[in-house]
Amino acid sequence: MPPDPPPALVNLGELSKPANTLIQKVSDAVGGLLAPWQIRRVAKAEAEAALMKRVSEIEITDLHRRAVHRWVEEEAQRQQNMENITAKALPKLNAEADPHSLDNDWIVSFFERSRIVSDDEMQELWSRILAGEANCPGTYSKRTVNSLSDTDKKEAALFTKFCGFVWTVGGLTPLVFHDSGTIYNKHGINFDTLQHLDSIGLIQFGGMMSMSARVPRRFRVSYYGRSLILEMPQESNNDLEIGVATLTRVGKELAPICGAGPVGGFWEYVRDRWKQHLPQSA
Repeated sequence: MPPDPPPALVNLGELSKPANTLIQKVSDAVGGLLAPWQIRRVAKAEAEAALMKRVSEIEITDLHRRAVHRWVEEEAQRQQNMENITAKALPKLNAEADPHSLDNDWIVSFFERSRIVSDDEMQELWSRILAGEANCPGTYSKRTVNSLSDTDKKEAALFTKFCGFVWTVGGLTPLVFHDSGTIYNKHGINFDTLQHLDSIGLIQFGGMMSMSARVPRRFRVSYYGRSLILEMPQESNNDLEIGVATLTRVGKELAPICGAGPVGGFWEYVRDRWKQHLPQSA
């Protein structure tokens, strides 16, 4: 008889094919890939135990019992965290997703870092990464996974606030024209918080130095579904002021899934800032 398939991490009844495939892929990766290491570990422990038994009787103390109890509880919690993240990822899969294409090393790295995450909101963020990678392998680098593992809930919330000021100008572009503006400060974005986001690798903060984007003569920019048409003086190689901060690669990967929304009045604020670039009829 063929061997029984490894148990799935979650049991959610009738699931779509991509969901079943992702569950199987995760089960194989976090179980099967670690099996050789586990076998060696168990074999070494058994050999050491046999040697110790030949020397003397092993004394099981209350300390040993407490250590075993703690280990079992910790592993159970980590298993629950992994299952929760996987379960939250399933509804986010596209119908055409092919989780078979997921890199096994990426999955192992992902769960090595996410299994200690028990906060519901942070699990939700991790699940978006898992689903996004299953939908389009290569979307999230290991560097981004590593960075998220070092990000706490407060920092994630700060980054979400920051992304409320992100427009699409060719690509995702934060428009923080200065760090002392009321519209930024009342949402927690100031010199200190910008420096902190820079220090954890999510943005690059230029301090007092304003940056610009190279743009064509006429182009469209957008902010959470609202658009502007801008016109510049030259046919090409125009410089458009975009402010004092940009997203890093990690920031660009996390920005679309951080749960940010539009800031009230910010579309109008930017429109006024760029009024010299609006067509005369606007």
